[in-house]
Amino acid sequence: MRKNIKITGTFATITALALGLTACGTASDPASSKGGSGKADASAPLVVAASPTPHADILTYVKDNLAEKAGLKLEVREFTDYVLPNTATQSGQVDANYFQHKPYLDDFNKKNNTTVVPVVNVHLEPLGLYSKKLKSLKDLKAGQTVAVPNDTTNGGRALKLLADNGVITLKDGVGANGKLSDIKDKKGLEFKELEAATVPRALNDVDAAVINGNYAIEAKLSPAKNALALEKAEGNPYANFLAVKKGNEKDARVRKLAELLNSPEVKKYIEDTYKDGSIVPAFGAVK
Repeated sequence: MRKNIKITGTFATITALALGLTACGTASDPASSKGGSGKADASAPLVVAASPTPHADILTYVKDNLAEKAGLKLEVREFTDYVLPNTATQSGQVDANYFQHKPYLDDFNKKNNTTVVPVVNVHLEPLGLYSKKLKSLKDLKAGQTVAVPNDTTNGGRALKLLADNGVITLKDGVGANGKLSDIKDKKGLEFKELEAATVPRALNDVDAAVINGNYAIEAKLSPAKNALALEKAEGNPYANFLAVKKGNEKDARVRKLAELLNSPEVKKYIEDTYKDGSIVPAFGAVK
């Protein structure tokens, strides 16, 4: 049975998490993990914030099968949104996070004046267009509604997926951070912007929805089997990675976890667990 702590995406949770970490004296608590020099205690648990699937699952595999032999104490805390993992990493409530790609992190740092940085790529989750009402992409007609993520990077990524598959036409020069206002031709479609985590729950209320890979898996959707359109993995810049607050990249525990996440064992675990290609290894340094 998994013993990770699930944190929900509400502002009240921030206070609860802060109080809980203070009371428990975790690895991120200065009183418990740092000595007088301010350096992290290499023997303290490394606390990592992660989305439940597949991020926390991959970390739990590392914790249960690889960490002890490598001399690493690993604690996984599950978050169900895309904001709190970065704010908790920045504030020191957790030591690292694993849930996001580089375009999202760049945008987050810019908007929130945070200094979270990538450490190492782990996997890629292809973004897909799904529907419970349509059987193929050609069934999507004018007057129907498509739900897309409302954050800048995933929203733009969703529009690019739709444009690449001829569903819409974007204005010339629009890249991966496009907005609804950048659509040149909607082809009669209506769009509904929702928080990425809630998009799968809207499938019954819309005709189609662009859903992030991890949320699709949680909703029991198979990207390879159920997606009307799916991102190609080759050359995709949206690999998910381990990240820390700037300055903590050389923490011995972080380096150890990075090595384990890029190990042959984790590569095999990802390939064996997600055989339909919904999650693929993306090992290598973030550029």
